[in-house]
Amino acid sequence: MTQVDVRQRILADNAAAAAALRGRFDGSRTLVMNLISSPGSGKTTFIRESVRRLEPELKTGVIVGDLATDNDARRLRESGAPVVQVTTGTVCHLEAEMVGRAAQQLDLHGLSVLIIENVGNLVCPASYDLGEDLRIVLLSVTEGEDKPLKYPPMFQSADVVIVSKIDLAAACGYDRAAALANIRRMSPRARVFETSAKTGEGLDAWREFLLVQRQARRSLDPLS
Repeated sequence: MTQVDVRQRILADNAAAAAALRGRFDGSRTLVMNLISSPGSGKTTFIRESVRRLEPELKTGVIVGDLATDNDARRLRESGAPVVQVTTGTVCHLEAEMVGRAAQQLDLHGLSVLIIENVGNLVCPASYDLGEDLRIVLLSVTEGEDKPLKYPPMFQSADVVIVSKIDLAAACGYDRAAALANIRRMSPRARVFETSAKTGEGLDAWREFLLVQRQARRSLDPLS
């Protein structure tokens, strides 16, 4: 059996698990986001501030994927949200089966929103459906304007691109026009939000977007 055959089988198994997981999320009407970024881009802080702005109107839970340690999970529990840690060991991405096991520890019917913090990596997670409604790629201004061009599959699959740490833009010589042009080139259909978890800039617009997405999710339920 070739390496290609093995990869195809793994992805097929993941697709089947993701379809089953999506059915569970549909049943609970939970809006599910798969948040992906490079290490150090501010993903955990962005999630924490998102949870704080959504509560109490939208009850939010978090699944955190990391190669090792539960540092991010402990930080996120400070927001008051229920958090489940997934330690992947040597696996550089979350898979649907991992998320399914973690989701069993949450009351999905009691959650309006579920945020999945994927392993910090812009390569492997692009191939793995987690049953999410929204795939969100977070890009820090400190990473350089050409990141979307270097990792096209990840950005091409994005429903939303979050530009983070914009309070540092001037200090790191961030070229906003070039960055947005590269995002649009790779992600023409994605919504783009420019944010700072430190100052709060852009987070109100992000919150309003999620409220609309959640309402659309609930409208699928004839009893809502």
